[in-house]
Amino acid sequence: MSATVVTGIGELVTCAGSDGQTPVLGAVVPAGDRLGIVVDAAVVVEGGLVAWVGPGRAAPEADRRVDLNGRAVVPGFVDSHSHLVFAGDRAAEFSARMAGAAYDGGGIGESVDATRAASDGELRGLLRKRVAEMRALGTTTVEVKSGYGLTTTDEERSLRLAREVTEETTFLGAHVVPPEFDDRTAYLDLVTGPMLTACAPHARWVDVFCEPTAPRAFTEDEARRVLLAGREAGLGLRVHGNQLSSGPGVRLAVELGAASVDHCTYLTDADVAALVAVAGTTVATLLPGVEFSTRSPYPDARRLLDAGVDVALATDCNPGTCNTASMPFVLALAVREMGMTAAEALVAATVGGARALRRRDIGRVAVGSRADLAVLEAPSHDHLAYRPGMPLARALDLS
Repeated sequence: MSATVVTGIGELVTCAGSDGQTPVLGAVVPAGDRLGIVVDAAVVVEGGLVAWVGPGRAAPEADRRVDLNGRAVVPGFVDSHSHLVFAGDRAAEFSARMAGAAYDGGGIGESVDATRAASDGELRGLLRKRVAEMRALGTTTVEVKSGYGLTTTDEERSLRLAREVTEETTFLGAHVVPPEFDDRTAYLDLVTGPMLTACAPHARWVDVFCEPTAPRAFTEDEARRVLLAGREAGLGLRVHGNQLSSGPGVRLAVELGAASVDHCTYLTDADVAALVAVAGTTVATLLPGVEFSTRSPYPDARRLLDAGVDVALATDCNPGTCNTASMPFVLALAVREMGMTAAEALVAATVGGARALRRRDIGRVAVGSRADLAVLEAPSHDHLAYRPGMPLARALDLS
């Protein structure tokens, strides 16, 4: 098995201290952050895993050498919330919101129609293009949901195609009640019965849009039914919650031990306290690209971090409310609009995303972790927020 040594790393962010681990030997850990920075660093990769991390002057010999000439390296971004299997676009809806129209959870039906009409080949091509865009922006792990099929056949094929590009696939048949169903109970019977049976073999997770204020989303009791059925089928739990109102999503996620509750835009003090009580179990995943694209209030990340809540950042890349695959853009929004420091945002986009997926092999650069590295066209990680919108990050391809 051949080994590659990556040298000339001006600043290596390991995030080795951000998961309760001892920072790597030689790391300089600035007060107040947990980045585990090594300056003038090197990384040895063997068999797709990190085999050694430390100062460049001490790097062992390897079969191949890659010199990054002073660039910074960070763990590859972990995008733990996306909806990449879709056809069509909703640019007109976005323009209407920018002109003052409110977002109420509607518009999904337009994407459902386009996705149902697309062939497997068309959807596969679109999906692979979006994943390539993500890698070109530094994302090395992505979670992909279904939810734009909403028939048994279309949800199954969405997850089957998603499984071709990631092992982190999520069954979201309970995205909304499709317009052809006037009987909500009949649709829930389908989602928790034949649709779940067909989709579970291709999914790791089940999710539900728990938002009683949106007419076609799901109430607390309906969402609980979906999640319990998914758990019975062997799937882990995720929840869309508290996006449009301070509803029951957080409470339900905490009650059932979901890995993540996503959006968390409107939170009560009781919601925050509940998330604090389950720190290490349920992660609050924030999706500021959605607020950017809907003109909604941003989540208060500072409030959550100061309380001790586990926080992740993700894109929510989707055709309606956040059509961007850029984790660097999300980091810049988190720093500018949500009160996070550059270090906190980077940890949330790496370790936080890994925790939201209950993974310990990604989100860090440490011996034994996957060699998922993102190289920056910059000398330090601060440039991710300092130079928003610039193509600074890319996944490092060592194949």
